[in-house]
Amino acid sequence: MAQAQASGAAGKLVIRNIGLLLSGDLGRPILEADTIVAVDGRIAAVGRAAEVDAEGAATVIDAKGTTVAPGLIDSHAHPVFGDWTPRQSQLNWIDSFLHGGVTTLVSAGEVHLPGRPKDIVGLKALAITAQRAFSEFRPSGVKVRAGAPVLEQGMVESDFRELAEAGVGLLGEIGLGSVKTGAEARQMVAWARKYGINSTIHTGGPSIPGSGLIDKDVVLEADPDVIGHVNGGHTALPLDQIRVLCEASARALELVHNGNERAALYTLRTAKEMSQLQRVILGTDSPAGSGVQPLGILRMVALLSGVGELAPEQAFCFATGNTARMRGLEAGLVEVGRPADLVIMDRAQHSAGKTLLESVALGDIPGVGMTIIDGVVRTGRSRNTPPATRLPEVVAA
Repeated sequence: MAQAQASGAAGKLVIRNIGLLLSGDLGRPILEADTIVAVDGRIAAVGRAAEVDAEGAATVIDAKGTTVAPGLIDSHAHPVFGDWTPRQSQLNWIDSFLHGGVTTLVSAGEVHLPGRPKDIVGLKALAITAQRAFSEFRPSGVKVRAGAPVLEQGMVESDFRELAEAGVGLLGEIGLGSVKTGAEARQMVAWARKYGINSTIHTGGPSIPGSGLIDKDVVLEADPDVIGHVNGGHTALPLDQIRVLCEASARALELVHNGNERAALYTLRTAKEMSQLQRVILGTDSPAGSGVQPLGILRMVALLSGVGELAPEQAFCFATGNTARMRGLEAGLVEVGRPADLVIMDRAQHSAGKTLLESVALGDIPGVGMTIIDGVVRTGRSRNTPPATRLPEVVAA
């Protein structure tokens, strides 16, 4: 499927025979339910088969005892236009992410656009255009929250008001443009927050031409909503600085695939010690110089669980409900009224783990058997993950 409309699907969807239902909510990561009912693209009921109204469904999926979870969210991506990345001269990369269980991508700035405008009129025009384009175009059904302007010196409060009124809800990574000091960034973050715009800052060493070192002092003074790739993108800050960011800030701690794994595990341990796992969210920081990683979010879940000794059901929350709350997204939780954006998975064939959770705790990524966005089946068996032991089946449509 090359394209899907932005509107939700009409009709009723029933998913039955769920073996394990992950909620995306750290407070209750596993739900005691085996059936989900969605109507017109939104979850209408979650419970036992005998407790819900499954009659009159347009589509019925037999999960065959597999695991259903909220669709994964990549909190840190760099789209440009359509399903193309000039950074890697690659087409259909977003479709490949869907095959990795990702149903929502959040832009950290359309920074790889050739000739990206850096004047204030141009950067605002690009942000509004990207926001509009991805609101109308969903590659393979994936929701891309785009239009994230990279801050440049000379921007004033009215620029942020204008962006917000036009529908822009994100800032690109602070530090990728000419705004690099804590004081200047803090003023712009405050203006963005005033108008409901979510902000992210680059953390660590430079990643692309024009970026530079952003250390703990700049991050703390800027006070963005999300401490972007706190484990570096790619080069991380010293661990003592990461601890200061964990302890001195209450903002989101974003861990990315294209970062320093040692720093990611250190951040996880520190957040666990502080009983602040709700702050941890996941991204890939791709496309990047290291490529496109369709399985990057699943790999981060497996890393944090298998090496970081985090319960796998909690690790999945980092990629779903935690990100939804920190980014102000509707999707990411299995709750009545939420979008029916779901991924159906099972343990990979021949994994040493006997269940999906055991296999992830051993560091294996699961096999994706189906993805659903707005109550519509978007993919069957993934072409990118290892084959799942069991596959769901559409038994009525």
